[in-house]
Amino acid sequence: MKRMALSLMAISMLVGVANAQLKVNTKAIGAVGKGVKAATYSDADAARDAAAGVKWMDEHNPVADANDPYAVRLNKIFGKHKSEDGLNLNYKVYKVVDINAFACADGSVRVFSSLMDIMSDDELLAVIGHEIGHVRNHDSKDAMKAALTRSAVADAAGSQSGVASALTESQLGALAEAMMDSKHSRKQETDADMYSYDFMKKHGYNVMGAYNAFMTLASLSEGSGAQASKFQKMMNSHPDSKQRAEEVKKKAQKDGLWKEADIKKIK
Repeated sequence: MKRMALSLMAISMLVGVANAQLKVNTKAIGAVGKGVKAATYSDADAARDAAAGVKWMDEHNPVADANDPYAVRLNKIFGKHKSEDGLNLNYKVYKVVDINAFACADGSVRVFSSLMDIMSDDELLAVIGHEIGHVRNHDSKDAMKAALTRSAVADAAGSQSGVASALTESQLGALAEAMMDSKHSRKQETDADMYSYDFMKKHGYNVMGAYNAFMTLASLSEGSGAQASKFQKMMNSHPDSKQRAEEVKKKAQKDGLWKEADIKKIK
């Protein structure tokens, strides 16, 4: 399994393929562009620009093919949700050691194989539901706009021709890096948590998956070593994982859906 060049949640896992890390362009970005205007940057603009960045990442990272066990599992778990809450979603698995998942303004959902290695189906559904919440709540548009503003490609992205036709290969790579480095506010994270819980409840999934997913992340945050340190740094922008689990517990108890027997035992 490869390792992504930008390590957002890089925890090595014992998996049966070669090591790899999610790849994004490492070219320095930082010039504040003038092409992205807050008042005029629309959901359609964000979807267009996100699609260009995701296309670059798909082309430069190991993507599980349709017959790969990871892709088969994700399709079984999530295939029925290609259209969800007014969104058209597409999903793939990146075979990388980074522990992560993300969704973009164009409806692209990308799940990392190492996340799949440590989470149950219900936990993965909760994580994906959280990422969909970011798209549905327009957080992904805000993140895309911030990524463009931060990067050196904002002027080109602001052109009418759009990112896909206006940017060079290296600029697309820089855009992908900026996208992966984008962070949501703690309120946006909390709102996405609640969306995830409601997504699980609406579709009749076991909401304990959301609780267990946060407890799994909490256990990773409490680890030691360089890789754990990278994970902890990434999670600093998120609310405390154990507190997030407690919020799920409160909602589940209120709804009569709490099941002590389904609490995951964390090693």
